[in-house]
Amino acid sequence: MASTPAHVALERTFAAIREARETFVLDLVPHEVGLVTRVSTGIATVSGLPEVGFEELVRFPGGTYGIAFNIDPTEVSVILLGDCQTVRVGDQVARTGRVMDVAVGEGLLGRVIDPLGEPLDDQGALIGTERRPVERPAPPIMDRAAVVVPLQTGLKVVDAMIPIGRGQRELILGDRQTGKTAIAVDSILNQRGKNVICVYCAIGQRASAVAKVVAQLRESGAMDYCIVVVAEGNEAPGLSYIAPYAATSIAEFFMEAGRDVLIVYDDLTHHARSYRELSLLLRRPPGREAFPGDIFYIHSRLLERATHLSADRGGGSLTALPIIETEAQDISAYIPTNLISITDGQIYLSPTLFELGVLPAVDVGQSVSRVGGAAQRAAYRAVAGDLKLSYSQFEELESFSRFGTRLDDSTRKIIEHGRRIRECLKQPESRPVSLTDQLAVLLALAAGLFDSIPLDKVSDAEHALRQATTSLAAEVVDRLTSASNLSDIDRKAVLDIATISLAPFHSVAPTTPIAQVAS
Repeated sequence: MASTPAHVALERTFAAIREARETFVLDLVPHEVGLVTRVSTGIATVSGLPEVGFEELVRFPGGTYGIAFNIDPTEVSVILLGDCQTVRVGDQVARTGRVMDVAVGEGLLGRVIDPLGEPLDDQGALIGTERRPVERPAPPIMDRAAVVVPLQTGLKVVDAMIPIGRGQRELILGDRQTGKTAIAVDSILNQRGKNVICVYCAIGQRASAVAKVVAQLRESGAMDYCIVVVAEGNEAPGLSYIAPYAATSIAEFFMEAGRDVLIVYDDLTHHARSYRELSLLLRRPPGREAFPGDIFYIHSRLLERATHLSADRGGGSLTALPIIETEAQDISAYIPTNLISITDGQIYLSPTLFELGVLPAVDVGQSVSRVGGAAQRAAYRAVAGDLKLSYSQFEELESFSRFGTRLDDSTRKIIEHGRRIRECLKQPESRPVSLTDQLAVLLALAAGLFDSIPLDKVSDAEHALRQATTSLAAEVVDRLTSASNLSDIDRKAVLDIATISLAPFHSVAPTTPIAQVAS
């Protein structure tokens, strides 16, 4: 009997089944699964994961993840990276075999994400080139280079008196509502067109405050070179804990590609409090102010990742601006002193100056930059030292003059000069000043050209001077920004323009330069 096409197809099917059955090899992949025994705010206790590693990522039902933190013989304490109400006692917990990582790459520019790498801005899925662990070792000392290139913030008081270099770690601290975030955001806005990538990390902030910063960055066109990492205050403490590490891994991708990066941590007070909360829930022994013993280490290992790489490693840099909140102007508290000792300087914001309307409210006397001076441009160095000394003398004499003491002429001149320095250092928020404009104002201040201008006209006079700097010759501008020394010719060119532009504002003839009075 001849075979029909149906019979032939059936024979082939049976043959394929027999071949698959004979060649099949059972390949069992073991999965280590534990059970949740206890759940508290931000913490879950799991039994049955004997091979889990420290800081290994584990997965709960529903897609919630956690980090194995306390590894005990019979149980594991896990920091939850999501809502603890989604985890129930008796749920199965599976190992992932990897540590916590985050997406990095060019595709993150202009995006707002959470510490897990999930988008928060309704602009679609992220396009990341790779994933990197959030905890990475800091570059070795031999792979680092000296801080030699300045990072302009656009703030006159910072660039002149508390300079920051690329690769530096400069702490911003002050009481609540004194303008700490404003200084950091202004520094980000000033990087437009300077080939600097910016990462803003919001830790434990209110949603409204974060939305305000993001809107400000968008309106100024800064989101084109900026990445925002957000862990809001109402989210799990575990997310606030990993947020700065995730943001730093994102920034390191660009640094290791030879780019210059600025990262802002806003703020590490909330980060320390989140870690304290987690440590107490994990029943770790508390120390000073109930913080755990390793509170110094969590910040030092974070900030040590900010550096300037050597030319062999690409020459990239990561500049860190951590923000910390003080209470009642107490900079000697536990967390502020820890961070002051870790960083390369601090910018202290005074609530007294803030209440007087001196914005930014930077207290020059209590602020310092330990390495930025080496990266400061020559034109700044030529005037910044004298200005800082004159300003310090003014602050002392101003306090002394409040007692009603009679002052001699030289003392009055120093006080009047200092008042004009303070007036010129005032600056509205979100209005960074270009390098050339800053130098023109500082040189005019140092030469005493503002001293005979009435105090209420100083702001208008400064504005006129900044407009007049557009007439400076291009070669003069180039030398001001790049020359190793400020020449007398360039100084004279700037002062000639300043003299002409400020002439209409003088109430009397210009007085003797304050430098001569002080001497």
